[in-house]
Amino acid sequence: MSHDPKYTDSHGHSHSHSHDHGHSHSHDHSHDHHHHHHHDPHDWHSHRYVADWIARDARRMAERMPILEALIAAVPFPSDAAIDVLDVGAGAGVVTEAVLDAFPAARLTLQDFSEHMLARAKETFSSHDRAIHYVQCDLNDPAWPHKVGGPFDLVVSGIAIHNLKDLAAMAACYEAVHGLLKPGGCFLDYDHFDNFGGVPLHQHSMKVAGFKAADPVWHRHPTAVIKAVA
Repeated sequence: MSHDPKYTDSHGHSHSHSHDHGHSHSHDHSHDHHHHHHHDPHDWHSHRYVADWIARDARRMAERMPILEALIAAVPFPSDAAIDVLDVGAGAGVVTEAVLDAFPAARLTLQDFSEHMLARAKETFSSHDRAIHYVQCDLNDPAWPHKVGGPFDLVVSGIAIHNLKDLAAMAACYEAVHGLLKPGGCFLDYDHFDNFGGVPLHQHSMKVAGFKAADPVWHRHPTAVIKAVA
């Protein structure tokens, strides 16, 4: 890509407009890493909040790379497969980007409930000539599986489903994901499981949801990637 390097992040996407906020961040964002607060600190429907969150999030890419690599390595399809993929809680598209890079023939659907996050994802992927679908809906809405389409070969998610806070809601989400997968499909969920009952509890929830197997492919407290097979 031919962006001026000083305005380019590590993925070559121009983000010059995300750094134009001169206000200082006196408030503490450390709670992004410890999701045991009962209030919701995130304002996903605020354009400024999302822009600031993405700018901070970009600085976490280094710690994320090995996790994304483990997730991609666990995808049970050949790299040239024309797979249908759903990214749940896709945000600005960090996991989608890893999938697109590794699976050039994949067809992606991004789900998120923040219109600003999806707008940023659209911007990021605007140079792709791939068919990418964007669906704004809330995982707490029981109708969300009907809105995203499917069925899918692969469902991925990155640090998203825990935002439902409630274990029953997370279990319902796993059940919905299972229903969206083709037989033999795969769900790769990257999340802070240890902050919400632990990896074994989520493995159990996924099996109750109908998955034949659910095993961690990467785990470093409190974060893991669980691979669940439909």
